[in-house]
Amino acid sequence: MTEYELKYGCNPNQIPAKIFMENGKNLPISILNGRPGYINLLDALNSWQLVSELTKATGLCSAASFKHVSPSGASLGNIMSTELKKACFVDDIEGIDDSPLACAYARARGVDRMSSFGDWIALSECCDKVTASIIAREVSDGVIAPDYSPEALEILKAKKKGAYNVIKIDSDYIPEKQEIKQVFGISFEQGRNDFEISSKLLENVVTGNSALPESAKHDLIVSLITLKYTQSNSVCYAVNGQTIGVGAGQQSRIHCTRLAGGKADNWHLRQSHKVLELPFLPELPRSARDNVIDVYISEDFEDVIGEKAWRSFFTQQPEKLTFDEKRSYLSKIKGVSLGSDAFFPFDDNIIRASRSGVSFIAQPGGSVRDEDVISKCKELDIAMCFTGLRLFHH
Repeated sequence: MTEYELKYGCNPNQIPAKIFMENGKNLPISILNGRPGYINLLDALNSWQLVSELTKATGLCSAASFKHVSPSGASLGNIMSTELKKACFVDDIEGIDDSPLACAYARARGVDRMSSFGDWIALSECCDKVTASIIAREVSDGVIAPDYSPEALEILKAKKKGAYNVIKIDSDYIPEKQEIKQVFGISFEQGRNDFEISSKLLENVVTGNSALPESAKHDLIVSLITLKYTQSNSVCYAVNGQTIGVGAGQQSRIHCTRLAGGKADNWHLRQSHKVLELPFLPELPRSARDNVIDVYISEDFEDVIGEKAWRSFFTQQPEKLTFDEKRSYLSKIKGVSLGSDAFFPFDDNIIRASRSGVSFIAQPGGSVRDEDVISKCKELDIAMCFTGLRLFHH
């Protein structure tokens, strides 16, 4: 297949539309089911690059949940705690402990379940039955992977009344060194961003702290690779081999840090006792539970637990999660890693990051206020390294 005709482009009025190889070679993808659209394929190709690079850098399988050409979440295939399984709605999935790939996707989807509603999924290795069983019950547009087991493919083909998008990609495919795209009829050409992110980027610890622990290096690599495929400006929080908050496409660096930090805080709070024990109505679907939890954690909690509201969601009226309880819970969080795709221009980013348990930071450096930022890190006992690498993605 050298080209594939799309129903339409980015929007229904943008026709005709297609994907093709300018060199006349076959496309490196096969569409096994469904009919993916323009945005689906943008998400598929960007998310595949992310997971394939994560796996190459760590040696572990990985998964990503993409929305609107940026990751909602990404993760390595680490085993999940009981609390995290429950927070990600996979505590009833049989065999999940035996499938690192299923853990990777459950974690990636669980980073920001509100944003992952209707996601595109990327898997770094052959999709197995357990992973497919998780995908089958989530609202999702499609999946890309290097292969699928027969059982997994059967499950996925039945999703969305047989219209679910399933793409197989040639894992050995390497694009040309130069890439070209058009904007307003003008062609842009540049070298493909094939820089390999590794622990060598983390050697310049500018805060004077001792060497970064291996766990932090792992998380910073996860964060930096995720940023490589996230719309700029962007900041990413990570812990235990997965992202926990991605702030993408903001015009201000502090807004990225706040947005990602708020998502990271919610990820932690979803695993708190009060949230895990919310008495949901048995018939309430997962997507509705996601929304209710998001509101319950927020300052608008009365919208779901108030006298006129709670009966629509719960078997009994829950207690509110107070501001003091949230701050107390979050104040105990430490060891979170943070990556930034560009330098921090002010130390307000460091102050906000510290409130979400950040202990390790990787950023390019190069601001005229680097010394102010370094000083604030030292004051808050945060180890920071300068990578010298900008990670803009547009």
